Parts: sequence; C-alpha cells; structure tokens
Amino acid sequence: MRVCRFISTHGFTPDKKTFIAIKDNVERIKIVSKERIRDELSKLLIGDNPSLGIRALVESGLSMYIIPELNELKIEIDPEHNHKDVYEHTLLVVDRVSPNIVSRLSALLHDIGKPKTKGVENGKVHFRHHEVVGAKMSKEILHSLKYDKKTIKDVSNLVEKHLRPHTFKMGWTDSAVRRYMVDAGDLINELNELVRADVTTKNKDKAQEINNNLDEMEKRIFEVAQKEEISKLRPPVTGDEIMKHFNIEPGPKVGEIMKALYEQRINEGPVSKEEALKLAASIYKNL
Repeated sequence: MRVCRFISTHGFTPDKKTFIAIKDNVERIKIVSKERIRDELSKLLIGDNPSLGIRALVESGLSMYIIPELNELKIEIDPEHNHKDVYEHTLLVVDRVSPNIVSRLSALLHDIGKPKTKGVENGKVHFRHHEVVGAKMSKEILHSLKYDKKTIKDVSNLVEKHLRPHTFKMGWTDSAVRRYMVDAGDLINELNELVRADVTTKNKDKAQEINNNLDEMEKRIFEVAQKEEISKLRPPVTGDEIMKHFNIEPGPKVGEIMKALYEQRINEGPVSKEEALKLAASIYKNL
C-alpha cells in the first residue's frame, strides 16, 4: 500500500520486480490493521496523482482486500460518459476534485452503486437510483475502514446528492434552490465541485450544456443567499410556542407540526407567524 501511496504522492514508478513482489504477497495485507490501511488510503487519495495510486492498488490485487467494489466498476460500461467502463470515469473524477479526503473519497465512491443498479431498457443501459444505493454502500465501506462518523456522513451525503443539480433543466425556483442549499449544508462547495468533475463526456456540446446549467445554478444560489441567510432558515414559531398554543406535551405530534412548518418555510420563503400557525392548526387537526 505504501508503494501505491508513493506513486500518488511522489510520482514514483515501481520497477517490475517490486510490483511482482507486491502481487505475490498481496494476502499479507490481511495482517495489517484497518486503521493503518485507512491512513495509507487517505494519504494516497490526497496525493497529486491519486488515479495512478488507485490503478496500482487495483492492478496489484490489493483493492480486493480493501475496497473490492472498485474492481466491479471495471466491468460496467457507461455509455453516457463514452468510457469503456465506470472505473475509468471514476479515476478521472478523483483527479479533478480538490485534494481533501472528503472530496476524494466521494469522487472515488460516487458511482460505486452502478454495478448493483444496472438495467437495460429499449437496448439502453441505465443505473437508476445508483446514487441512493451508492450512499448506503459508501457508509458500509468507510465504516469497515474505520473512518470517523463525520467523514462517513459527509461522503455518503455527497454520493447521494451528486446527481441533484442535474434537475436544473427542470427549472430552479427559489424553493428548489433553498432545498438544495439546505440539503447540501456546509458541503455545498464540495458538492458543486463533484458535480462539475463528474462531467467527463467527450461530447463537447453536451459538456458545455451541462456546465452552462451549473453556472446558472450557482448564480441562482448566490441570488437566493443574498436574500436569505439559509443557515438560519427556521419557521417563525418554535416547538415551545406550538406546545403552548395547542396545549400539548412534547412528542411526535410536535415533531410532525414542526416538520410541516419547516417545509412551508423552504417552499414559500419567509412567512408570517399567523400563516405558520394556520398551517400548524390544519396539521394538528389531522393528527
């Protein structure tokens, strides 16, 4: 693993004998702790040439003992990106994002769910909901490698949402932008970067169209952020006020009402206290 890491971080190229020795002794990785493997993988990923390190990891057979799901990407054809396999596309994306561990891990795993979601319809290959499946797989993979909870949460969040901006072609209203910003949270810059890095199609017109849409989306995010401080997005009434108004105890009912008020705030923007209480009353009546 250290050789693979040095390929990424120092641009080293192992000689033939060294690489053969790695392949011949690949099972020895079993005696190494998950924590040490995790640390080597992290250093590899934030190097200058992560794709080269990953190639060495896969071609040596080490990946089968670390993230075997990577090898499965090599057999999946991805016609959308005009690549012979999803694996090659993944390597390109990893190289394109910023050298921090959350961005690089999310790039590495963003399409990890494709082999499990592959389908063919009218002669065309599709990978429906691969982002949802991939997010779940990412959690399992990173948990097995002993990554911390925040890293696991952030990476799986990025994997799950990496296709969200492509719905821009359906139109981005203020409410859609608010929801995107709220869902992305502190990871909005990393998410936008991952989405752009994911555009590896060789069709120049298509690539330009997608990037133009993303430019417009980021412009809309800026416009909405200028009008509202999304990080402090809250309904005009609190849970305590709801309990007092309806004379109810803390519990699921309060949670349901507050959830509805939060949705109202995202969808409609700033609302008055009276409007919020009117909605709360209708929800309370049906609980």
